[in-house]
This record gives sequence, structure tokens and C-alpha cells, in this order.
Amino acid sequence: MVRMPSARPTAQVTARVAARSRREARIRRDRLMARLVFILQCGLGAALAWWVASSLPGHDQPFFAPVTAIITLGMSYGQRVRRAVEVMVGVAVGVLVGDVFVHVFGTGVIQVLVVVLIAMGVASLVGAGILITIQAGVQAAIVTTLVAAPGQAFTRWVDAVVGGVVALTISVLAPATGLHRPRQRAAATVQEVADILRDTAAALRASDVDLGVRTLDRARRSERLLDDLRSIAAEGVAVVRLSPFRRRHLPGVQEISSLLDPLDRAIRNLRVLVRRASVSIRRGETVPPAYVALIDDLATSCDDIARQLHERREPVAARPGLEALGERSTVLDRRSSLSGEVIRAQVRSMIVDLLALTGLEIDEARALVPVSPNPTGAPSTAEGTGDPTRDGAAGDGVGTERPES
Repeated sequence: MVRMPSARPTAQVTARVAARSRREARIRRDRLMARLVFILQCGLGAALAWWVASSLPGHDQPFFAPVTAIITLGMSYGQRVRRAVEVMVGVAVGVLVGDVFVHVFGTGVIQVLVVVLIAMGVASLVGAGILITIQAGVQAAIVTTLVAAPGQAFTRWVDAVVGGVVALTISVLAPATGLHRPRQRAAATVQEVADILRDTAAALRASDVDLGVRTLDRARRSERLLDDLRSIAAEGVAVVRLSPFRRRHLPGVQEISSLLDPLDRAIRNLRVLVRRASVSIRRGETVPPAYVALIDDLATSCDDIARQLHERREPVAARPGLEALGERSTVLDRRSSLSGEVIRAQVRSMIVDLLALTGLEIDEARALVPVSPNPTGAPSTAEGTGDPTRDGAAGDGVGTERPES
């Protein structure tokens, strides 16, 4: 009798493929929506630069005006306006050098070589950064290979300046990066911390070595989210300081910037916690269920903080839950292993960090987490139990000390 293949594996593969397709479609849609304002801004900037260059100087084909506008706006997206100035200056220098050289010596292979060297050399001599130097060389090469019409010498340099000025004006008056983005990114970072904590608790309950390793890798990658948040927060501060229409938002942007330090400490402590959890699973060490429950409840507090940040509110509503968690974290379980006590210590440190995220000063946050008695046989601190070179072990008071951040 011939055994027919089961339909169940096929159905499972189909379901996984469908789920992956939906996930990819969602990622692509979210990417487009995140860049939509930037794309619209570039289109508007290019059209406006062309119109200004063709109307005011009266140039028939102001090619470099929209090109410079798009390049400048592109480099200012997600960066400070200073970068936009660098790009504009680099383009203008390159176009000017190229125009002068072509006007005197014409075009050709040797001319392209020489003009690129001169443009990049001039940019370097005036103290330009790498962006200006590269843009100078690129634009000089373009100018050298595109011969201007008779009587149009040096008009391309004017077009480049017009495009840069238009782009800078748009960057200052209507920046592509909305001022709500730092808060949204902060919320996403805290939510990632919550998800990592939840996976850590699941790995401990199931003694799942593979899940523990994957969660540790995820925790180590979380530093990138913090780096992105730093960049976006810095740009937000630059925007409100430079744009006369956005200065009323300065306190809100500075508030997000104040979250960076406690969030950085929380992520460092998180990595140490997850690393020790992974070690305990691999070695079969005892981590009491009450300690695992602390991790789960800490994840719930992170959910609350992330939701309030996303709603553009200071996450003060999360304080009572964190205070209660701090009280529970003082309770020892004598059956716990060294790894269990390190995990409890890192939970206590993260409670302090998250309390600081709610707007408390660090000393106020520490005061809300009671002193924990010294467990027999355990070290007085967790310092040095993680890998400081990779996981940034922050240390914590496990014994009679208060938790440190």
C-alpha cells in the first residue's frame, strides 16, 4: 500500500509563507510611510528650486538647481542642518571649479582628471569635511562632462547655490523629520526592552537554551535602537533651535533627550540580565519562579512606559507598578543559585532605571527601591558577573546595598 504524503506539512509551509509575505508587505508599507514626507519634500524642493532658478536669474535649463536641492535634502534627512550646509557648499565648490576650468580649457579626459583633483583639493584646503570634498569632486566631474551652452558659463554655479538655499530653507521651515519621531522611537526602544524581557522569562521557564541564545543576541542588537534614538533626538533639538516656527517644542524635545541616559543604563543592565539567564539555562542552575515572575512584571511595566511615551505623555502612571516591583525584589529565595541572584540584582537595577525614565531623579529612584538583605553564599554585588566588554555590566547592589544604575 502506497502511503500518501500528509497534507499537514504542506499546509504549515503555506501558512508560514503567507505569514512571511504579510510581514514583508507590512515592512515595505511602513518603510514607505516613514519616508513619505521626505519624498514629498524632495519633490517640492526640486520643483521650487527649478522655478526659482528659471525665474529670478532667468536660466533656461537650471539643471543643477533641483539636483543640488535633492542632494542637500537627502543628506539633511535624519541629520543636522550642518550636514545640509556641507553638501550645499561642496556642490557649489565643485560646480564653480568645473565651470571655471571648462570655460578656460574645454572638456576631455585630461580635463576631467584635473578638474576633479582641483575641486577636491580646494575643498580640502578650505577645511571641508569628507562630505564637502566628495560632493565637490562629483559635481566638478558632472560640470566638466556636460558642456554649457554658449553664453551660459558660471550659470550652473548660480543654479547650485539656488538649489542649496531652497533646500536649506525647507529644512529649517518644514523639516522632514517630525518632532514626534524621537518620542515614537523612544517608545519603540522601551517596547523592545519589554519584548526581550518577556522572551527571557519564557526561556527560563522552558529551560530553552536556543531561545536564551537568540534573546541574548537580540539584547546585544538593542544598542542600535538607542544609537538611532540619540541621532533623532539630536536632530530634533537642532530643528527647534533653528526653525522659528518650532521653538515652542523645545521643552518636549529636551524631555526626550533626558531619557537617553536612564534608557542607556537600562539596556546595559538588560544585556547582563539576559546573559546570566542564558548561562543559568545552559548550566541547569536554579532560578526561582518568583524571580522569573519579576522579569515578566518588569516587561509589563515597560509596556506601560512605551504606551504612554507613544501617547506623548510623561510615563508617570508606571511608577506605582515599578515601586511595587521594587518591594517584591527584596524577597530572597534561599534555593536560588548565583545566577538567580544576579538576575534579581539586574532586575532591581532596571527598576531604578525605569523609574528614572518616568521623570524621577536618580537618587529619588534609588530611594524607592528598598534595601535587600544579603543572601548567604552570594556576593554582595553583581558587578563583574557579566561580560563588561560585550554586555556593559553595570553592577547592582544585591546585598545590603541599594541598587545602582
